[in-house]
Amino acid sequence: MKQCETEQILSILENLYPNAKPALKYSTPYELLVAVVLSAQCTDERVNKVTDKLFKEYNTPQAMCTLTQEELEQKIYSCGFYRMKAEHILSASRDILQKFNGNVPSTLVELQTLAGVGRKTANVVYSVAFGGNAIAVDTHVFRVSNRLGLAHASTPEKTELQLMQALPESVWSKAHHWLIYHGRRVCHSQRPNCPESPLKPFCQYYKEKE
Repeated sequence: MKQCETEQILSILENLYPNAKPALKYSTPYELLVAVVLSAQCTDERVNKVTDKLFKEYNTPQAMCTLTQEELEQKIYSCGFYRMKAEHILSASRDILQKFNGNVPSTLVELQTLAGVGRKTANVVYSVAFGGNAIAVDTHVFRVSNRLGLAHASTPEKTELQLMQALPESVWSKAHHWLIYHGRRVCHSQRPNCPESPLKPFCQYYKEKE
């Protein structure tokens, strides 16, 4: 895609979603980290309902580690994949306590050293909680960026690398949210609303379909 087209896409997305922000509710970097882990293959709405109760007592790594894995599983059961998520949350919490004096690390490299924290989770926490420049590729970002032609990749990891090359670093974090909003509101996985999308003049998926 030509740079001028990429710039036009970004301008349109910014105008469409000027107030785009994370849907997950949190008040600290640790709460955000836990919420992002829970959000894997689960709606943000469901995660917010679970964390609304969970964070009233267990909103620090110290408090979280007082729970057994079985106890945490019961509290997050409705988020799905609760065994794996409970294990990851507790492992990361122990690492935060033992390696970082109870504070969530603020660099992308250090975040990825936490047990159970993958690159997408690290990118979200780094960009949202600490203001870093990063592109977290979830299902929406993967779908929309590849349909538009901003990326041509078969995996989230390759998509991230291609987006980092295609987009100015200064808008990486904002573009992440713009693409999520567009994926949720217009470019659905099934039956995307292409006729109503102001991006259709640039969209490779739309052009091929037509």
